[in-house]
Amino acid sequence: MARTSFEGEIPVEQIKVCPVTDTQNIIAGKWKIIILWHLQETRRFGELQRLVPGVSKGILTSQLRELESDQMIDRKVYREVPPKVEYSLTDKGRTFMPILEQMGEWGKKYAAGKKTVIESGK
Repeated sequence: MARTSFEGEIPVEQIKVCPVTDTQNIIAGKWKIIILWHLQETRRFGELQRLVPGVSKGILTSQLRELESDQMIDRKVYREVPPKVEYSLTDKGRTFMPILEQMGEWGKKYAAGKKTVIESGK
């Protein structure tokens, strides 16, 4: 399976000199941060697809697999007809939530500051 992240593209030297490189490699992908945010509650695939408008079924599947491979999420398959699959955060994934909350707060402040600059004409 091909990763949509930067795996294999980041030189080992970069990882050694920049501690955020590993984090970037895990969350790289247009939808991963949004997926993680929505997985604060256990969700089924269809729910995630509705909560992340614009993501294709293939890309959602790929990014879920990568997050599972990186041990950020858990995939639970129920043996029933029709098959039922649920996704949830792992313990590692839950440790990332405070970072996402801080990113959300930063985004709100950034957007408010940007609006102020636009309104003032600067």
